[in-house]
Amino acid sequence: MQTRRLHDGAESFEVSVYEAASVSPVALFAVGAGGHPERHSSLLERLAKSGFTVVAPHFERLTSPRPSETDLILRARRLTLSLEAFVHPDETAVGVGHSIGATTLIALAGGQMWLGPGLLVNVTPDSRLNRLALLAPPIRFFQVPGALDAVTVPILAWVGTEDSITPPAQAEWLAHAMCHRQTIDVRITKGAGHFSFMDQPPPQSLEPLQNKQAFIAEYSGEVCRFLAGSGAPTMVSGE
Repeated sequence: MQTRRLHDGAESFEVSVYEAASVSPVALFAVGAGGHPERHSSLLERLAKSGFTVVAPHFERLTSPRPSETDLILRARRLTLSLEAFVHPDETAVGVGHSIGATTLIALAGGQMWLGPGLLVNVTPDSRLNRLALLAPPIRFFQVPGALDAVTVPILAWVGTEDSITPPAQAEWLAHAMCHRQTIDVRITKGAGHFSFMDQPPPQSLEPLQNKQAFIAEYSGEVCRFLAGSGAPTMVSGE
């Protein structure tokens, strides 16, 4: 793993880069509220071993459970800047995101993100993203008629039954909202929580899974297969 520094106007930000052994497609990783992608190291290393060059920008930790418009626009812009630094305009990339990172990727894929009535977050879509894996995605930002009409990429959404932050009903709503245009692969793991996807969860969190490492290995492998285009489509499955 290497760390690169990219410019965002007068400011700069760090990007973790996991390079595959040879020329490879790019997987853009969008971290959750904690802001540091290394807390998902098992997933990122598995992606690199599976042939993806992983590009994972760092962010400041979000201190509020409700991100502001400024927070969301900054994250979306820096994800786009990361794509511009590593992906040619004529090439494509896949996206992987956890929690609010997953939400931001949906917006970059064309979704309209709303913070409330009349409060549309102005995110410029990036057509280079052609496949998304969403881990514990918050979907409430898109529950406005027509908000997902422009999202046409294949999606894998993975959630846990013990997730009180983004419960399975949100991913199921996403699948239902888009069922007339495409099938979304929704995986529901019994006993998993919001932070079960992370190697290093927040210090105050309690882990509901008895064997989290086995779950991380399982979902990481499935995410790699899906992003490579070999994931088997299902609507909802229990683990």
